[in-house]
Amino acid sequence: MNLKKTMLVLALVLVISGMVFAAGKTETVAEAPTKKVSLYANITAIEPILEYYNKSTGSEVEYTRLSTARYVSTILTEVEAKKLTADVVQGPLPILEILREQGVLANYKAKAAEGYPEWAKKDGIYLFGIEYVGLIYNTDLVKPEEAPKRYQDLADPKWKGHIVMADPATHATTISWLVGLKENVFSSEAEWRAFLKGLAANEPMFVASFGPTPAPLASGEKKIGISMPKYIVTHAPAPLDYAKISPMLGSPRAIALTKGAPNPRGAEQFLEFWLGADAAGRLANDVGEYVLAPGVYPPIAGISETEVIPIRELSDEELQKWGAEFDKIFSLK
Repeated sequence: MNLKKTMLVLALVLVISGMVFAAGKTETVAEAPTKKVSLYANITAIEPILEYYNKSTGSEVEYTRLSTARYVSTILTEVEAKKLTADVVQGPLPILEILREQGVLANYKAKAAEGYPEWAKKDGIYLFGIEYVGLIYNTDLVKPEEAPKRYQDLADPKWKGHIVMADPATHATTISWLVGLKENVFSSEAEWRAFLKGLAANEPMFVASFGPTPAPLASGEKKIGISMPKYIVTHAPAPLDYAKISPMLGSPRAIALTKGAPNPRGAEQFLEFWLGADAAGRLANDVGEYVLAPGVYPPIAGISETEVIPIRELSDEELQKWGAEFDKIFSLK
């Protein structure tokens, strides 16, 4: 082979080798999983926990907050358009059950949930906490011994003009909570209705949701409220405490992975973290959440001795029915 042919062969070998190397490099990049995890959720005040996760793992969680009212429609619209970006979804249990029925969720077996109660594990849906509701009060205005010892005490005329609560005609969680009292606390419907009548007679101030309830309590405008004890933590050092009444009731908080998640390995890693003791401890200590991880409680005196139970979620028809009835009761019609 002459020199000219030899040089031609070498040139071809180099070109082909470069093409093979480039093809291999392109394939490797395409197969490398993205580090970003997309979380669709309606829980609030979790940004510090996500920042901790990002820093400790080198991953990035993109947090999209969805309201309960828009949750299902938003996700199903994205699924229909084949544009669902969520890897992990968090929301009320009934919402995630609807998504599971629509084939949106994966049945992932989480190792971190092994110590959770069996009722908290539902075929890929994991209950990690309870959105607990109780009676919180201003400690500068109400002494511990003056706080209600049972729910019926909230109907005592001494609280007239001193109560704040979410509107029982329109706020779904408050409607569910009031019905939950009927089904889990009061011995008869007559006793429950007497409580409602007495509470309405005390002319509570209505706000749109639980979020605005701590402000009038912390300022001293109101003495006591139907609200979430988590605000004792998130609004510290406001003078707030809660009435030590058992059981406290609340809606279960749930989380799951989506089927065909864009970043399945990242999604699994994040879910394991979320259900683990580290994240549960941060949810409890930093956000005041009542979590189901064994032995983990928010830093609220007496909370570990208070029974907290999940209540059933009402159907849309039930919410409308009871909302209309509560509107009449609390409007004193």
